[in-house]
Amino acid sequence: MRVLLVSANTEKINMPTMPLGLAMVCAAARRAGHRTRFLDLMFQPDPLATLRRAIAEHRPDVIGISVRNIDDQNLQGPRLLVDKVGPVVEACRACSSARVVLGGAGYSLFPRAALSLLGADLGVQGEGERAFVALLDRLGRDEDPGDLPGIQLPQGPVAAGDHAQLDTLPLPDDELWACVDPATENLWVPVESRRGCANDCSYCSTALIQGRKHRCRSPREVVEQVARMAGAGFSRFYFVDNSFNIPEAQGLELCYSMRQLGLDITWRCILYPHRVSEELVRAMSQAGCVEVALGFESGSEPVLQRMNKRFTPDDVSRAAALLEAHGIRRMGFLLLGGPGETRQTVEQSLAFAESLELESLRTTIGIRIYPNTPLARIAVDEGVIEADDDLLLPRFYLAPGLAPWIYQRVTAGVVGRPR
Repeated sequence: MRVLLVSANTEKINMPTMPLGLAMVCAAARRAGHRTRFLDLMFQPDPLATLRRAIAEHRPDVIGISVRNIDDQNLQGPRLLVDKVGPVVEACRACSSARVVLGGAGYSLFPRAALSLLGADLGVQGEGERAFVALLDRLGRDEDPGDLPGIQLPQGPVAAGDHAQLDTLPLPDDELWACVDPATENLWVPVESRRGCANDCSYCSTALIQGRKHRCRSPREVVEQVARMAGAGFSRFYFVDNSFNIPEAQGLELCYSMRQLGLDITWRCILYPHRVSEELVRAMSQAGCVEVALGFESGSEPVLQRMNKRFTPDDVSRAAALLEAHGIRRMGFLLLGGPGETRQTVEQSLAFAESLELESLRTTIGIRIYPNTPLARIAVDEGVIEADDDLLLPRFYLAPGLAPWIYQRVTAGVVGRPR
């Protein structure tokens, strides 16, 4: 079949992103014998005009659209970013009779609600490398795809998709970066070495998409992919793994392999601040790591326990000190307002974050509620949301008694602190 795969994301809230997941789905479809074309709208001056040209030139039978973001997670003035996907679907409808299939991380959290909102034909929930290829096979034979795992039809439930071993799935082809200028400001090329998360944080949606089991790709394959991109002129990389240090052996082997190749690159990653070893931090620094996202979320141990975190403030302090000692910048994250939060714990968290002397700190007030999470169940029990709320329109949890004080307190706390 002729397939056009479109990354609809054009948001640059934190940084311009490259659609790694969609590129891997495209590679899987191509290896299955389909005639594929890959289109990233992020860097297009006129995204819809570019899309129309691609449809006219490729004449697809199926158009897959990746939906990365649903909203900007801002309690005080949320923007529904999924609305920007609507015109993309409409342009596809106007220019082609192809089946329109949605997928992507944002879509996968709300498969039925987003499908209805955007008016597409089908959706792929979760990992798409196998599910989308199976869907193409059914559509090519004009057979009903409704019983396929991970496939959402406009009506009815969706069966859970499978979670394949990563080495059985293809890495992206060169087209992921072929149309991107390596000199693009604040561009960090995404790299994935593992999927899955067993941390079970009360508010997090990662396990709903990737599963709880850690699945690692061969470090050799990952580093060879980085080397290929470095050869194309890219020098800054972002390991998008949920936690670079879990399992630690994977992180160590990646660092040793990158160092052995002598790649002239810098990179960043995400660390879960529990049992962070000096051996790993030293290896990261020697392999080119320059910045770590350290999502400690709170400086209050009771609040951390309510979030189901497996670390303490002391663990965070030790990890931050190790990173500083090895010359790695630290970006911290506070997530204020969750269950059990009080004015006292907010003050405790702000003081704790200040004591770490991080290079930068991002503070979020209120927690976005995602379906099928412990936080969603708490919110139902406390009457914050209704049990049948699909949560596509953003809803937030903010502990009682904090508003409006918390907004004023956090605003005052950042004055004169450029970091």
